[in-house]
Amino acid sequence: MTRIRGIAAVTALLLGTGAAHADPCKVTIESNDQMQYSAHELAIPPQCKQVEVTLRNVGKLPAKVMAHDWVLARESDMPAIVNAGLAAGLTHGFVPEHDPRVIAATHLVGGGESATVRFSTAALAPGDHYSFFCTSPGHSTVMRGRFLFGEPGRVAQAGKSRTNRQ
Repeated sequence: MTRIRGIAAVTALLLGTGAAHADPCKVTIESNDQMQYSAHELAIPPQCKQVEVTLRNVGKLPAKVMAHDWVLARESDMPAIVNAGLAAGLTHGFVPEHDPRVIAATHLVGGGESATVRFSTAALAPGDHYSFFCTSPGHSTVMRGRFLFGEPGRVAQAGKSRTNRQ
């Protein structure tokens, strides 16, 4: 019985150690051939000075058929950025070049590909309304979500967020 308790204690310690070293400033979100993100909300704690978002396209279709990106902006700027992205065209990845409204953006990825973007949170204000979305033509109507920065009690979780009930 003592041996079983010892094994359980070591297992709990190892599992706890892994969770303690997870970086809440790094998140991964997936996209697929059905024009979906794996999460509709990403939460980043206020202590993050830099954020790293990785977009993994788990679909099978190539970028020329079904490309996705991950773009972050103020919620109110999303429609204008999507329209400007259409004007920018595929040559610019459907993201307007040097647009100050774009906080962060990955490049377009096809099935089996991934892209990572790193950005400072200096321009983000806790409690403001931010959205992430895909700028491929027509995708933003369904491929979008909320980006929460600095909300107390929220923690990032591998592409998903949850309420911290401690």
